[in-house]
Amino acid sequence: MDDITQLADTHMALAHEGDHGRSAHLFLHDGPLRQSVIALTAGCVLEEHNAPPASSIQVLRGRVRLVSSDGVAADLEAGHVMRVPHSRHALTAVHDAVILLTSVTATPEPLVVYDTRRESHPA
Repeated sequence: MDDITQLADTHMALAHEGDHGRSAHLFLHDGPLRQSVIALTAGCVLEEHNAPPASSIQVLRGRVRLVSSDGVAADLEAGHVMRVPHSRHALTAVHDAVILLTSVTATPEPLVVYDTRRESHPA
């Protein structure tokens, strides 16, 4: 069992210490089901990326803005939960924020996310 409050505290502190203003932890992995805590400092952007087959975000702290390539835009704050659009989308922390991302992937293989700001990607 994991303590979401403790994970939120830990990863918000790590986000403030890190160069990119974010920290994430996949804490539940059961076949295609994944749950992650993602902490973002104010102004931090998760650049546009593809959506898994099914996912939702719940804002645990702070405020975020989700914008998708098909025109969906939503401002979410602590306590809000939303289905993530199936189109490409980006997420911006309006204020320091921690979200719970729940996703179902097409296969039980781990999802690999690359930081496009880095010079090269691992092979």
